Amino acid sequence: MKFKPYPYQKTAIKYVLNHPKCGLFLDMGLGKSVTTLTAIKILREEQFTCVNNLIIAPKRVAIDTWPKELEKGFTYTLLTGSEKERIKNLKKDVDFYIISRDLICWLVEYLKQDWFFDTIIIDELSSFKSNSAKRFKSLRQVLPLVKRVIGLTGTPKPNSYMDLWSEIYLLDQGERLEKTITKYRSKYFTMNTFGGFPTYDIRRGADKVINQKIADICISMKAKDYLDLKEPKIIDVPITLSSREMKMYKDLERDYILNLEDTNITAMSGGALCTKLLQLSNGAVYDENKDVKRIHDVKIEKLKEMSEEGENLLVFYSFKSDKERILKAIPKAVFLEDKEDIDRWNRGEIKMLIAHPASAGHGLNLQGGGHIVVWFGQTWSLELFQQANARLHRQGQTEPVIIYRLITTNTIDEDVIASLELKEKSQDALLEKLKARIDDIRRTGS
Repeated sequence: MKFKPYPYQKTAIKYVLNHPKCGLFLDMGLGKSVTTLTAIKILREEQFTCVNNLIIAPKRVAIDTWPKELEKGFTYTLLTGSEKERIKNLKKDVDFYIISRDLICWLVEYLKQDWFFDTIIIDELSSFKSNSAKRFKSLRQVLPLVKRVIGLTGTPKPNSYMDLWSEIYLLDQGERLEKTITKYRSKYFTMNTFGGFPTYDIRRGADKVINQKIADICISMKAKDYLDLKEPKIIDVPITLSSREMKMYKDLERDYILNLEDTNITAMSGGALCTKLLQLSNGAVYDENKDVKRIHDVKIEKLKEMSEEGENLLVFYSFKSDKERILKAIPKAVFLEDKEDIDRWNRGEIKMLIAHPASAGHGLNLQGGGHIVVWFGQTWSLELFQQANARLHRQGQTEPVIIYRLITTNTIDEDVIASLELKEKSQDALLEKLKARIDDIRRTGS
């Protein structure tokens, strides 16, 4: 299906076309990747530029998300695996080369002056906020050899304006916010040495000056300005298992038993099998002794990446093991237990709130703390799904609610989603009939 951009996306596409070095600061759900690829397609076809394009992204996004976007009209290769495999893929003649950000140092060192990429797309530009990080230092070396840089993020300054310097430097090599972080600090910040450690407070009015200086190369769009507040936007995020992990899933699905090194996972009935498959798709399975056996962390890694966007996330889990693994992997996550947690969330003090839909699905007002819902595990219950989403999508919400569902492909997750959609259609049909019946009663008076 041909991509038909919304008016705001047309504005962003035009911006990329007219700005060789630019930052797209777009909220989650506004389509940063498809906007970027549409602009590059135009540049390639009409201006014969953007010949060799490099995409730098978080590992899981690089492996799963970008290939799915590129399959719609471009050739690509992944710079992953062993060094031998990476070198082999570098020699391929394709439109896009995709690399995870943890390998950018290797790429710069390997190519050196033979750097041939004329366009760099940096997905999650905010992950380059540290000017002392090796990834930033490596990437800045090749900037003079690049004609076009597009930085994508929803949160250019997740902590403070101090984080902004290195991100903008990757776009303009210090033209707007000074050539060094030292000059940037001295110009816009005041240093304090309370407790023996230096901290920096932005000077009064400096934020407005900084905003003005970068306004010509950065475009910012907030979801609340462009998405309809009336209906939540549901976005399904595909999660791909490795061949080994998928084999384990298929073995359990076929044989009702999964043989692990130290134990066996056995399903005694069809219902029990469904539960075990849902557990496995989430990453961990309970054995016969109710001990948790970790299978993979693919959903956990995706959740980490989403948390880097900077938005507050309300995450619904399915099994106790999911909750425990999330809390262990993401220290800033908080499990919803009492009113104090609700109040802290609504004050914006909690970046990730973990809840079970059965306990948080009714009555709680959580719309003050955020507008992003993430379903880590899927539920068969349409009522739970709708009621849990309504914790954010309710009166008093000022942002468009976006609902992300982490769906492990080729697993029972997809069956659950299909079942929910059928239930919703039948429910909607029932409600329409009831509405028609009520209208008829009102009209006839009987």
